[in-house]
Amino acid sequence: MYYGEIKKNDIANGEGVRVSLFVSGCRNCCPGCFNQETWSFCYGQEFTSATEEEILSALTPVHISGLSVLGGEPFEPENQEVLAPFLRRVREKFPQKNIWCFTGCVLEKDILSPAGRCHTDFTEDMVSSIDVLVDGPFIETEKDLGLQFRGSKNQRIIKAPSRG
Repeated sequence: MYYGEIKKNDIANGEGVRVSLFVSGCRNCCPGCFNQETWSFCYGQEFTSATEEEILSALTPVHISGLSVLGGEPFEPENQEVLAPFLRRVREKFPQKNIWCFTGCVLEKDILSPAGRCHTDFTEDMVSSIDVLVDGPFIETEKDLGLQFRGSKNQRIIKAPSRG
């Protein structure tokens, strides 16, 4: 897996001050996407064990509320294979911090359904680590700059999708 950027003091992609990981690779290719360069699966740098350690270290300060994972598309099958164990590690090391994930997929249709485009053997593990999921494709005709933590009206903020 590759990633485009790590922001260590992000206030735009979830509640509080966060560490944000922008993964590479997206097949959704939403028109008007704010981060088109991350559509390529080879954009940026390779996600390595050193990258994991860098993020874990950045999550340590008490003022950091948690981790946000964006893209690209975190739920692309190739990304889930790397993210699922990493998110589990974050959850175990920082149980008091929360994990937000932003996806252009729809939870019920694309992620949780066994027939969904992004459902893999890693999906359940990945979803179970997430506290807040912002789902749905960006739709340019539904763009609304007044929305918090999302770009278009169709997108949803779902708390603890794995727990109900």
